[in-house]
Amino acid sequence: MSLWNIVSHMPPEEFSSLFAEFPRNLRCLLADWLENQPWEFINGSDAFCTSVASGMLSAMLEKLRSAASSDGQQCQILQQVSNIESTYRRDPLRLVAVLKAILEGEKAAVLKRDRHLPLSFHRRQEELKFSLGLQRLQHRIHEIQALRERSSQLRDGSAASLPLNPQLKTEPKAPESELPTLILEATKELEVAKQQVLKRIQIWKRQQQLAGNGAVFEENLAPLQKRCESLVEVYFQLHQQVMAASTELGPELLPRLLERFNEVLSSLVKSSFLVEKQPPQVLKTQTKFQASVRFLLGPQLLKASTKPYMVRADMVTEKQARELALSAYGNTLSESTGEIMHNVVALETNPTSGTCCANFKNVLLKKIKRCERKGSESVTEEKCAVLFSTTVALSPSNLTVHLQVLSLPIVVIVHGNQDNNAKATVLWDNAFSEIDRVPFVVAERVPWEKMCDTLNLKFMAEVQTTKGLLKEHYFFLAQKIFNDHSASLEDFQSRSVSWAQFNKEILPGRGFTFWQWFDGVLDLTKRCLKSYWSDRLIIGFISKQYVCKLLSTEPDGTFLLRFSDSEIGGVTIAHVIRGKDGSSQVENIQPFSAKDLSIRSLGDRIRDLGQLRNLYPNTPKDQAFGSHYNKEQTGKDGRGYVSTAIKMTVESERDQQPQSTAGGGPEPPQAQMFSLPVLQQELRPENLQSVLSPICPPAPFCSQPMPSYPAGESNMNMMVPEGMGSSFPSTSPMLSSSMVMDPALPPRCQDLAFRNPMSFMTNQYMPGEASQLLPGGPSPEPRDEEMPELAPFTPMDAPLQSSPRWMAPSMDLPPSSEFDQFLQEMSLESPALCPPFTPPLQRSGYPSPNASCWGLGESRWDDSVRPGHA
Repeated sequence: MSLWNIVSHMPPEEFSSLFAEFPRNLRCLLADWLENQPWEFINGSDAFCTSVASGMLSAMLEKLRSAASSDGQQCQILQQVSNIESTYRRDPLRLVAVLKAILEGEKAAVLKRDRHLPLSFHRRQEELKFSLGLQRLQHRIHEIQALRERSSQLRDGSAASLPLNPQLKTEPKAPESELPTLILEATKELEVAKQQVLKRIQIWKRQQQLAGNGAVFEENLAPLQKRCESLVEVYFQLHQQVMAASTELGPELLPRLLERFNEVLSSLVKSSFLVEKQPPQVLKTQTKFQASVRFLLGPQLLKASTKPYMVRADMVTEKQARELALSAYGNTLSESTGEIMHNVVALETNPTSGTCCANFKNVLLKKIKRCERKGSESVTEEKCAVLFSTTVALSPSNLTVHLQVLSLPIVVIVHGNQDNNAKATVLWDNAFSEIDRVPFVVAERVPWEKMCDTLNLKFMAEVQTTKGLLKEHYFFLAQKIFNDHSASLEDFQSRSVSWAQFNKEILPGRGFTFWQWFDGVLDLTKRCLKSYWSDRLIIGFISKQYVCKLLSTEPDGTFLLRFSDSEIGGVTIAHVIRGKDGSSQVENIQPFSAKDLSIRSLGDRIRDLGQLRNLYPNTPKDQAFGSHYNKEQTGKDGRGYVSTAIKMTVESERDQQPQSTAGGGPEPPQAQMFSLPVLQQELRPENLQSVLSPICPPAPFCSQPMPSYPAGESNMNMMVPEGMGSSFPSTSPMLSSSMVMDPALPPRCQDLAFRNPMSFMTNQYMPGEASQLLPGGPSPEPRDEEMPELAPFTPMDAPLQSSPRWMAPSMDLPPSSEFDQFLQEMSLESPALCPPFTPPLQRSGYPSPNASCWGLGESRWDDSVRPGHA
């Protein structure tokens, strides 16, 4: 945005005193063209300033005449233009002073109102200043050349026959004495222009670092490269004039000038070696990354070589980086602090794009060597950097230069759980480091206002939203980080926050730091709540106590959304209900995590809860969240399956029910361990549970206990369309569902089936289909610690050693003779159903009947063989 875009919307009365010598309507016609001219940088009355002012006057008159042709008051404007030309043509510097005063007055008015000027205005002014400086340098070179020619002509005695240089107002009295002075002035102006270029490079680097926190960044290096190349071109022109005037300069002045010239070129060359694409600032070992470096003066200065120049990347510690910076990158690296794979790349020049780059595409940090840390510093506070270096030869002087540049600070981690704290170190360094600092020094304490700007910048960038934090949010964050609930918003603005408060000190009553909590909010909002936040449906940063104060006077069903204060990465719903005594109460539903919201969205959860009516202060919830509802599927899908839906319910103290009716069916009764009689006429699942529980694994045949939630927490229920319930199997425990006895079996066979259920199970549920009986597939394999431990038991008699190995020790068998008689009777009554029982000869995977198989010895389950797989 230009300065004129702001000024044109301000009251004209504020600028009435500025237009005594220049009509305001002409200022409106010139608009932002006026501020795009270097009026403010024309200081002086020499020939150069007069020449530039005269050219700008002519350009302005042409601009006004062109604008007058399309204006309704053409005659009046043309008359005003004619008056300006007659007034300022003889003294264009006076016009410069008038217009400079107008621009200064407009800037003062904008600063008074907004406290800052547009960034684009500052950038444009800096470009104008540099361009005018280059013009002055070129004017100096022409003057030096004219003086040299004049001096040469005087020595040849032909001065009288040559005209004077029109840029020189008077004939120089003594060219030999004027020339050194003019060259010294030109050298000083060259050094000023060099400083402007270096400052612009530093600004670009700083903006690149702020972009790591989410700031807007103009990463195009083409304008900066053009500026460097134009200055180097002027440098060589001036250097040529100095060498040509070596005789006039003398043996004392010439070496000093050449030294200053070498320093200018060396600074420009070394500073134009930049990291165009930074490596990740949180870098995990054994992870590939990319980076690229660019040599701005490469296309102009690199001498053609048969062998390409190679750029090397090495990891350096903060101490090594500091030593390199203090030596002005004149020293070379002695030892790398980490092992980097694929760290050498060619420096290539692209004639089409006019760039000279080295692209690192598959770099990998294999390992890192930690340095000694100071005090309580953790590994996630240790900063490193990648050093890119190369040696090149420059033309036309064939000068060899060693180029080195450091990347932004990097925190190296070896595990994902270090990522959160590493990001805090990077965020703090990016936000509060100074331009051209000693690596990697950063303030330990910063103003709270700067911290607010940093958090807002990071939040908007991570969530990718245009809706930032509000002053009410800053107030809550200040209360949280300072642990002060008595101070006002104005009190916090004058405070400063330390690094320890940001990410070292644990918040009171919590198990995490301020940044860890804030980063959890960032992640949750980015993943699940971006649209809700952008629509301003989430207040978010507000304390539970203040929520109670806000909602205490609101009608029943009013609610709002806030980020959980006690959990990382949670959002909760606070709503108003009426208690049993009719009083207003505020309840907070258990916070939803990103995982919860991935199962069912926040909007659908709000729709499910009928007790939520109006979003605070008084917006109906369907009006506020209607666009965030997902369409519910009904009927059958394309494959013929009946669609289901997940609904959320909330239990409150007012309508809390016994746990058995809170969700799902009643729990199966807990059967006691007891000895069964030999003959069992009726097979019941509750009786089987007590017998099989020690030997049956929890999955896939044994049912798992259903979790129960206390009142006030949310439960997710799967809803089936009405009329379709009978087509789905019962949700009773899996074992009782699969143990279906054939009524044709004689009573004795039923009893034997009870003793050996696997041999008499119907093929209704085969082992391969077990996963279909459970919603989540097969349950995980049991681990050793999950095996029940039973008390030791007395060894069985010898005849019982031939009994099935899977039989529980609590089951009593009849004497051997009675058991054999029982088998003979069964084989006679139904030979197909009761074949003679033969003990297994091979060792099975089931536990042996000795004591060790029940957790008392070294033997364990063989997981390769499970019931139904023998």
